[in-house]
Amino acid sequence: MRSRFDMPGEEVLKAREKLVLDHFHDEVAHDWDATLSTFPHPHYELIAQMVVHDGDEDVRQYYTDTRTAFPDQDHELIALRHSHDAVIVEFWLLGTHLGPLGKIPATGGRHRTRMTAYFVFDEDENLVTERIYFDQLTVLKQVIGGIDRRSPRGLAKLLKVFRGMLAMSGGRPDPRLTATTPPDLGN
Repeated sequence: MRSRFDMPGEEVLKAREKLVLDHFHDEVAHDWDATLSTFPHPHYELIAQMVVHDGDEDVRQYYTDTRTAFPDQDHELIALRHSHDAVIVEFWLLGTHLGPLGKIPATGGRHRTRMTAYFVFDEDENLVTERIYFDQLTVLKQVIGGIDRRSPRGLAKLLKVFRGMLAMSGGRPDPRLTATTPPDLGN
């Protein structure tokens, strides 16, 4: 097992970086086969929602659901960093809310949300997890921001959005995200 202080060589870091950049590109192109081929076993962890999408079928459904809600979803990279077992990417996620997101109806609003994704690799240099951190409220504030709160139609849309949010809230967090143990720091 590699020490948390041991950085892989430049060749490994370049290969990881290429895989991650290809992954981002293929997501934007909606090339799900190519995107999924970056994992031996697709696995996404959405920390803001405390949800895990695990396996080919589940991840494909995640792609379908999010691209139904935001068909023009795109990324703008901010920074890319390496750690001993991950590539860490800061980026802007952009999109227009044109379809339902779960029980939240389309608002037509755009968002540009700053996020961080950890692309975690195992000891054999396989991508094993994409772990994404973001603030859901930032997305929501932006996509509902254009709703006219003075018109009856706008108020009705806002009510549907809030009902959809309530219907989606209250679920239990995925235990794979809550059953954590502190790292052994060897102190």
